[in-house]
Amino acid sequence: MVMKIRKEDYAASLESEYQKGVMHLSETGIAKLPKKYVLPASERPNDIVDQQASNLKLPVIDFAELHGPNRPQVLKSLANACEHYGFFQLVNHGISGSVIRNMMDVSRRFFDLPFEERHKYMNPNMYSPVRYGTSFNQTKDGVFYWRDFLKLMCYPSSEMLPHWPSSPSDFRNLAVTYANENKCLFLKLMEAIVESLRLGNEKKTTEDDDGDEEEDNILRELEDGSQLMVVNCYPPCPEPQLTLGMPPHSDYGFLTLLLQDQVEGLQIHFEGKWVTIAPNPNSLVINVGDHLEIFSNGRYKSALHRVMVNSIKPRISLASLLTVPSETVIRPWRKLVDEANPRRYMDTDFATFLKYVSSREPKKKNFLESRKLT
Repeated sequence: MVMKIRKEDYAASLESEYQKGVMHLSETGIAKLPKKYVLPASERPNDIVDQQASNLKLPVIDFAELHGPNRPQVLKSLANACEHYGFFQLVNHGISGSVIRNMMDVSRRFFDLPFEERHKYMNPNMYSPVRYGTSFNQTKDGVFYWRDFLKLMCYPSSEMLPHWPSSPSDFRNLAVTYANENKCLFLKLMEAIVESLRLGNEKKTTEDDDGDEEEDNILRELEDGSQLMVVNCYPPCPEPQLTLGMPPHSDYGFLTLLLQDQVEGLQIHFEGKWVTIAPNPNSLVINVGDHLEIFSNGRYKSALHRVMVNSIKPRISLASLLTVPSETVIRPWRKLVDEANPRRYMDTDFATFLKYVSSREPKKKNFLESRKLT
C-alpha cells in the first residue's frame, strides 16, 4: 500500500530541516537554494550595483598611537571615522596574533562538529547564556538567511562560562581569553571615543560639571556592562545571488568589535550604495552601535551593514557587542545638547531593546528610529 504524505506534514518536515541550520544543509550537498532562503527580488544583492562598487578603505586607527604624542591627531581621526563612516579598522590593538588565531581555529572546529553536538545548544531563548541558531532570527524570519551562529553571553564570565560548549575541549579556555581581551580593549577604546566627543565642545566642557559626572558614570557602567560574543558561520551557498548571510541592520550597543577571516563578505551602506570592506590581516573592524549614536546625540552614526555569501569559500567572523548593563538608562550626553543641537533621542535602556527584539528582530535601523524624538 502506497502511503500518501499530507502537504502539511511535508511542509513541517521541510521546516524542521531548515531549523537545523545552513551547515546541516551544506553537509547534505544541496545544489539549489531552497525556496525558504530565496529573498524577494527587491532585497537580493544587486549584481550590477555590487560590481560597480569598489572596495571601501575604511579609516585606519592605530591604537598604539593613542598612547603617545600623536594622541590629539588620532582622536581627531577617530571622531571623523565615527561621524562620517560609523566604521573603522583598528590596528596595533594589543590582542596577540596567537589569541586571534586560536579563537578563529576553535570557532571553525565548533562548526565542524556533528550536528548532534551543535544541536545541544539550540535554544530560542535570547536570554540564554549560550545559543546556537540559524538565519537572523529563526523564530521570526519569514525568509531565512544563509548563516549559522553561536551566541555567548560573556559577563560575568564566572557565571556564564560553565554554560558554554564543552566541545571542542579547549573551546571555553580559548573563548574566554579572547572575550576578556576584547572587553579590556573596548573600555580603553571607549575612553578615547568619549574624549573625542569633547572635540569642538571645549567651552561647554569647562562649564558643565554635571556633564563631567555623566562622562565618569557612563565609563563606570561600561565596566560592568553587557558583552555578547557572536560566532558566525557562512558555508558556501549554492545560489548566493538569491540570498544574504545577514540582512541590512545596525548593532544595538556602544561598539561592536569584529574579527573576520580573509574571505570578503561584510558590506556597509556608504553614500547611498553598498560597498565591501576588504579584510585586513591582524586588524579588527569596529563599528558604532545605536547606543553610542544616542549617547552622542546623533553626532556619531551607527551604520547599516549586511553580509554577502559566496558559492566557493566558507566564511567565519566573530562579533563582540558591548554596552551598558540592561537596567542602565542611556540618554544623550548633556555636553552635546544645547539650543543649536537639541536633544534628538528619548531615554532608553538595554532591557527596552531586548523587549523590542523579543517580538521582532530589528532590521535596518528601526529600533533606533523608535527612539528618535523628531
